[in-house]
Amino acid sequence: EDCGQAWTAVHEDGDMKVYRRDLEEGGVVLDPLKAIHTVPGVTAYELTHYFFDEKYRLQWEGTLDSFNVLDRISADTVIMHQVHKRVWPSSQRDVVFISHRRELPQRSDKERGSGFIVCNCSIDHDKDPNVNGKYIRAKANIFMLAHTLCNAAPGEKVDRSHVTCQITYAANVNPGGWAPPSVVRAVSKREYPKFLRRFSQFVVKQTEGQDVDFGPDNSSVLDLDLDDDLSASGGLSDESE
Repeated sequence: EDCGQAWTAVHEDGDMKVYRRDLEEGGVVLDPLKAIHTVPGVTAYELTHYFFDEKYRLQWEGTLDSFNVLDRISADTVIMHQVHKRVWPSSQRDVVFISHRRELPQRSDKERGSGFIVCNCSIDHDKDPNVNGKYIRAKANIFMLAHTLCNAAPGEKVDRSHVTCQITYAANVNPGGWAPPSVVRAVSKREYPKFLRRFSQFVVKQTEGQDVDFGPDNSSVLDLDLDDDLSASGGLSDESE
């Protein structure tokens, strides 16, 4: 995949590719990042479920010290406060963000079930616990987009050998203050691939031995008619607009 001349490949490992675009403002590193990855044996619904549901977060997110839910707006929208581990010699960072998970329509007959996206965007909130400025406030806009490929024959019972999840991940992080550019870039180059690999392995382990789950109203038997599948899922629901 060509990410354009402004993007530099900083990590390639099999089907995982991570790209970075160097960007600094006032000496602060703001490098946007993109990554593409595939995870065999899991679906988009399953992968985004574990990415969105906060009760699993400390099991796969290695940079966290702690987190708490500030507000649960709905089943698919939550506001959270996270404190990240200190990376020497920088000060410790925290972030307040809204996280939203949304179902997306199936794009082609090579896919099975709906796609899903999780968006995490920094916000201000009146329950912000960092009122005394103990941590430096970082800001982040992140999304994880996932679709499921399925090679099962029509009418065949789908098992995990039939499915592969395609992931597109993007992150735009402002560390909230000056940190050594060489440290920031070294950490991001190391941690983003580590995060994708660790999270993917976590989801594979969690779903091992379970029935394949494409999400609500998506059968584990492959239908013949793509249009019927899209009609059944309803595409983007009115509630999510």
